[in-house]
Amino acid sequence: MVSRTTIGAAVGVLVIVGTMSACGPDDAGSSKNTTPTAGAAKTAGGKDDKAETKTVPGFIGMGLQSAQDSAQSAGFQSLSSHDSLGRDRMQAFDRNWKVCSQNVAAGTVVPVDTELDFGAVKLDETCPAKDRTTPAEAGGTMPDFAGKSVKAARVSLDSGTSISVKDAAEDRFVLVESNWQVCTQEPAAGAKLNGQPVEFTAVKFGESCP
Repeated sequence: MVSRTTIGAAVGVLVIVGTMSACGPDDAGSSKNTTPTAGAAKTAGGKDDKAETKTVPGFIGMGLQSAQDSAQSAGFQSLSSHDSLGRDRMQAFDRNWKVCSQNVAAGTVVPVDTELDFGAVKLDETCPAKDRTTPAEAGGTMPDFAGKSVKAARVSLDSGTSISVKDAAEDRFVLVESNWQVCTQEPAAGAKLNGQPVEFTAVKFGESCP
């Protein structure tokens, strides 16, 4: 006679086998990669998951503040500006500056998160034919700073450099260094830099070096 215990065990095995047959290898817990179905790359709003693009307007000739407002209205939020004359001046009051150049040409279609950079000069100044860049980091060799702003020269040198600046024309204090241009320098351009002090003579922009 077959015991009830034996019959119960057999039934239990059949139930487990049936359950395993019903489950496939791709059920919950599977580590297999799946291919997205059509529309899976859509965002919750129903749009393709791609960066939104916009056409860059023309800003040259506009006041810097107006250019920035116009850029934001067009959908561009990442904005910056620089001194087109290479004097490393800050555009503290945007309404006092006008746009001479833009890093992305008007009519170009770009993602809206693209940074737009405006080259600018003060309202009473003339835009240069080409943006003048500030000197690169000096490294181990003294650059030629003649005609560059004292501020730009200071930024180019190592931050630990001892620098002295004297008025080449009169006995004036050199206070706002971005308003002064280098006339002479010591060490001379091309000299090796090994931590020695640097000396400049300078005059204000618009003045001639003696």
